[in-house]
Amino acid sequence: MELKGKKLIILAEQMYNDLEFWYPYYRLIEAGAAVTIVGSGSETEYKGKSGIPVKADKSADQISAAEFDGIIIPGGYAPDIMRRYPAMVQLVKDFFESQKVVAAICHAGWMLASAKILNGRTVTSFFAIKDDLIHAGAKWVDQEVVADGKLITSRKPDDLPAFMRTIIDVLKK
Repeated sequence: MELKGKKLIILAEQMYNDLEFWYPYYRLIEAGAAVTIVGSGSETEYKGKSGIPVKADKSADQISAAEFDGIIIPGGYAPDIMRRYPAMVQLVKDFFESQKVVAAICHAGWMLASAKILNGRTVTSFFAIKDDLIHAGAKWVDQEVVADGKLITSRKPDDLPAFMRTIIDVLKK
């Protein structure tokens, strides 16, 4: 139980990438972490791109970064919806400014750009949003996982094993 006592958030919104949500969720539980699912508040249940539903435990405006050790943002189309909710964007910014783990995979880089936390940071993402991240001030690289301090990014579902190994390693420090 390498993460016993750690508390993490996974963000949820409609059209999340099912693998990028469920793989981290179960891997964190397996490692002993407590996981809270946080939605925008637009619904109580969100469906992934494959139609798999997830029920939110809380909405972003009910959560404080101070209570948790990190936040994971899955990709899919969900990040484009998430960033329309100021409380979700602020939550990501609060985690980053508190020097806690902020992990984003695939299209989740959109949330990092909206939170204005990319200037001078090295990140990766799904290649289609590379320009968005560069325009937000990031140095973009094509690697399966990038850890710039406690900011952890990956490109796609194939990178999930490296993504989660890195998240767990950073949380254990």
